[in-house]
Amino acid sequence: MLKSLLNQWGSQRKPFFFIIDFDVRQFEVIPFDDLKDVYFEMDSFSVLKPLFLDHQIIPVLNIKRKVSFEDYQRAFSQVHNEIYNGNTYLLNLTFPTEIDLNTELLNVYAQSHAQFKLFYKNQFICFSPERFVEIKNNQIKTYPMKGTIDASLENAEEKLLNDPKEFAEHTMVVDLLRNDLSMVSKNVKVKRFRFLNKINAGSKQLLQMSSEIIGDLKDDWHCNIGDILLTLLPAGSISGTPKIKTIEIIKKIENYQRGFFTGIFGYFDGKLLDSAVMIRFIEKQNDRFFYKSGGGITIDSNIENEYKELLQKVYLPCNC
Repeated sequence: MLKSLLNQWGSQRKPFFFIIDFDVRQFEVIPFDDLKDVYFEMDSFSVLKPLFLDHQIIPVLNIKRKVSFEDYQRAFSQVHNEIYNGNTYLLNLTFPTEIDLNTELLNVYAQSHAQFKLFYKNQFICFSPERFVEIKNNQIKTYPMKGTIDASLENAEEKLLNDPKEFAEHTMVVDLLRNDLSMVSKNVKVKRFRFLNKINAGSKQLLQMSSEIIGDLKDDWHCNIGDILLTLLPAGSISGTPKIKTIEIIKKIENYQRGFFTGIFGYFDGKLLDSAVMIRFIEKQNDRFFYKSGGGITIDSNIENEYKELLQKVYLPCNC
């Protein structure tokens, strides 16, 4: 149903918004004219923007309950056992962190700064730094993001670029995404390898490592949007490699439902398509808030560093 709907509306050049969860089981495709209680911004493109008063509350986040180091260690050890047994080489391990917010999700959305932002029906928000795929002028591009460091550390850029674990992790996900693009496009190549972006993380900044991979599509690619997206999902950067087996391991080890976290959202405007991976993600469950985050685990991963990175990604990208 999802594939045929995306293909149909794409062939009709009908502008629409779409959202797909990690398991590719929950989804929604909404014409621009019917968007309600959904706000998004992607590289400054938006359909609707909410209106707010100037004296709104400045959002503040406090961690209420985080995964204990002991629980994280148990999951980390299971991942390493799977790696030693050759079942996975890279696995993105995530956990929910319960947080307190002093304001509603819509206000957090309005005051946050990110390349890709989404407010979805007061169920969750995300402010993602990671594009999934962009299709324009018959060319598809993806930008896998792997490798994070606190930008305030001395020689942070050199440390990240020269870290053997980060190099291996990033190389594996680039290889995975290059193979994925080869299933839907031709002349696939890595245009840029391991470049750094500075990400606003509230009171601090993070350096994130990305690469750019491109491929060529046929003129009628818009008639096959569903085939393209569903072939590529789930995103390699938030699952791992080999993808199918790694997803099985994730579901066994994480012991919670990711839901829309690490799924994708995006839009087609009749000419181009853009999409983002739903990371930096806050979900509302009744009156409680959960911030879901994680990081890639390889054979060379250091457990203290990985645990620190998981918590380092719990932040609000606001001028707070």
